[in-house]
Amino acid sequence: MFSQTVEYALRAVVHLASEAPAPRTTDQIAAATLVPRAYLAKVLQSLAKSGVVQSQRGLHGGISLIKAPADLTILEVVNAVEPIQRIRTCPLGLAAHGVRLCPLHSRMDRALATVETALGNSTLAEVLAEPTESVPLCPYPGGVKSALRARSGPPAPTG
Repeated sequence: MFSQTVEYALRAVVHLASEAPAPRTTDQIAAATLVPRAYLAKVLQSLAKSGVVQSQRGLHGGISLIKAPADLTILEVVNAVEPIQRIRTCPLGLAAHGVRLCPLHSRMDRALATVETALGNSTLAEVLAEPTESVPLCPYPGGVKSALRARSGPPAPTG
């Protein structure tokens, strides 16, 4: 149902939310999200045009979220790069149907409405705070802290 562009946008903003408020470079985001840099640059441009992220040049510059993760919904991110297309008129262009959708297209539109509501009620902060063993963008169970411990080895014995 969602394109690769939407997937990449969501990966990028989840990463930025997990690092907020610190900005990240396109290279850092690409490495963390496993998104090809050139594709990511285009996605970030769309997110910037839609007011989801901002770009700051300079020594301490980079890409950052405009809103706090608690105020940014998944729906805003999706609509920034590929808005959900509700079915308002007959997709077949049948004049007899016009805005009176047939039962099939009416049900499809209700499903899209449900998706819109669910994504509109989900913030990035909620996604990051949800208890799970599948932490977004983290290849290690237990999240980023476990990943850091795995890189540095087991803790040194005490006592």
